[in-house]
Amino acid sequence: MNKQHESPIKRRVSRKIWVGNVPVGGDAPIAVQSMTNTETTDVAATVAQIKALENAGADIVRVSVPTMDAAEAFGKIRKLVNVPLISDIHFDHKIALRVAELGVDCLRINPGNIGREDRVREVIAAARDKNIPIRIGVNAGSLEKDLQKKYGEPTPEALVESAMRHIDILDRNNFLDFKLSLKASDVFMTVAAYRQIANQIEQPLHLGITEAGGLRSGTVKSAIGLGLLLMDGIGDTLRVSLAADPVEEIKVGFDILRSLRLRNKGINFIACPSCSRQNFDVIGTMNELESRLEDILTPLDVAVIGCVVNGPGEAKEVDVAVTGGSPNLIYLNGKPDHKITNDKLVDHFETLIRQQVAAKEALDETIIAKN
Repeated sequence: MNKQHESPIKRRVSRKIWVGNVPVGGDAPIAVQSMTNTETTDVAATVAQIKALENAGADIVRVSVPTMDAAEAFGKIRKLVNVPLISDIHFDHKIALRVAELGVDCLRINPGNIGREDRVREVIAAARDKNIPIRIGVNAGSLEKDLQKKYGEPTPEALVESAMRHIDILDRNNFLDFKLSLKASDVFMTVAAYRQIANQIEQPLHLGITEAGGLRSGTVKSAIGLGLLLMDGIGDTLRVSLAADPVEEIKVGFDILRSLRLRNKGINFIACPSCSRQNFDVIGTMNELESRLEDILTPLDVAVIGCVVNGPGEAKEVDVAVTGGSPNLIYLNGKPDHKITNDKLVDHFETLIRQQVAAKEALDETIIAKN
């Protein structure tokens, strides 16, 4: 039983582009992506990390391609994974041309740092020929020198002016299939820049707070910054930049979107913070369940409540729930079903969740088949 309501957020209308088989912009779901941190020339390690990200639910993965050797490795990687891949390229237009030949799904470049415009035109021509979109990535830490001099320091206006320079190059070449990011490590600067640019272009916007920090601090900063923009309806794809395992970026990204009812993927846990009223170890139970159930991507609402004060109310609104008692009470589809003792709780609850997931998947397949 999924009583997930539609999000009240009215999203900004943007031009839809395609990154491989993933739509970005328009009416498409907000895509969640991450970036590999392995050496791209280490094909096996990079493929393993991409597959781990894909298993965590990543819609898109970005791979840095700084050299021609990395480009050749990228070609091998492309053949070994299914998720759409973005190549991250700076300065050398020949690398962009090579990965375009090797099957890249999106080119992340800044046209302004590719060099002469004839080189930019070559990249644009290759992208157009192979239906490859471009992502313009503006970062507060790498603004053009004249903009640094003009503004004195990175500002939202400086980020937007830098972006418009790159966009003008694409406009002069009549290339419209691009998306844009305007990232800073400062929440206020990032939010202000995206709000300004959102009214000036129709292309999709890729959100991120760059160099946000470690797992905890970076999650908090990203949740605040991305949350503010998403609440405004701004954002078509996002990355949570963490100094942590890239898989954590995917988890946090979906948690942010799920909290705003913008994506519904995986288990939505509702859990009390626990107190002296709890009849079982709520924190330990949650840690164990989250660890065991990371593989589930099917949407499911699950409540873990330690006592009977708020438990029954929450249990009535979810697919599976447990409320603390003597013994604890299990709810299925919002109704009391049976009781379970503490010693069997985690194993039994995991089994119930997996059964509910299997039933939901079977129902979804039946509906698809009928349609």
